Amino acid sequence: MMIYKIFRADEWAVFEAAGETLGAPIDLADGYVHISTGTQVAETVDKYFNKVEGLWILALEPDTLGEALKWEPSRGGDLFPHLYRALRMEDIVWVKPLPLEGDAHVFPAGVL
Repeated sequence: MMIYKIFRADEWAVFEAAGETLGAPIDLADGYVHISTGTQVAETVDKYFNKVEGLWILALEPDTLGEALKWEPSRGGDLFPHLYRALRMEDIVWVKPLPLEGDAHVFPAGVL
């Protein structure tokens, strides 16, 4: 099972250049990197990135993130993966653009 992180284009560019990140502004404010499962990621995108162009989706393997990955209740009591350390380039299994077509983002095959 993969888990997913969404970044805006500028956030992805900074991460890519630095090799690690503590996340987007919401992550910095909350003290951990927000991540979603495949069943959660579409709602996350709709809630926080509605009609935003230039998004990137990063796939992560939860078993490789160690004890810094915590599953905690969030929206509706669902358990969401939260990473309590910097996200590093070596954590990424793959990264792909998340294009906006009309009013909806088009997810890579197999994500949802």
